[in-house]
Amino acid sequence: MSRIGFNPIAIPNGVEVKIDDNNFIEVKGPKGKIEQQLNKEMDIKIEEDKIIVSRPSENKKHKSLHGLTRSLISNMIDGAVGEFSKTLEIQGTGYRAQKQGKKLVLNLGYSHPIEMEDPEGITVEVPEQSKIIVKGIDKQKVGNYAAVIRSLREPEPYKGKGIRYEGEMVRRKVGKTGK
Repeated sequence: MSRIGFNPIAIPNGVEVKIDDNNFIEVKGPKGKIEQQLNKEMDIKIEEDKIIVSRPSENKKHKSLHGLTRSLISNMIDGAVGEFSKTLEIQGTGYRAQKQGKKLVLNLGYSHPIEMEDPEGITVEVPEQSKIIVKGIDKQKVGNYAAVIRSLREPEPYKGKGIRYEGEMVRRKVGKTGK
């Protein structure tokens, strides 16, 4: 059983946290501002330079919400101080990515290039034709947008072509053998 919910969250210098009665949290930091509505059943308090999350009872729902709430607040503070990023690699002959203004243009072996507009609060960098870096202050949005890009051409198991996360291992299969 995890006990992560009991750990207090330190508020670094330069970060401002506001919590209202309905557990709507607003975090302002050097990188930007993040807002999120958390579950109203959890007790969230600011004491000195720490945020303490406590649960009202010991039932299963409150135990699971305890750790989740603490992790969400911690990620909001980490995002306001620094940035989250996901790196994607493109493998395959003729597969490439390029940036045109706020659009990401992907050539993935289809009959047409795929153009994707960057969502609000997320920046996409293409340092090489075969590398995409998704950055932002909201961990959930960064992960979601990286998953959307990956879903356009997931790595296939025979030749390994497609878009994968950096360091992701793709289990390879043996192809047909002729007699």
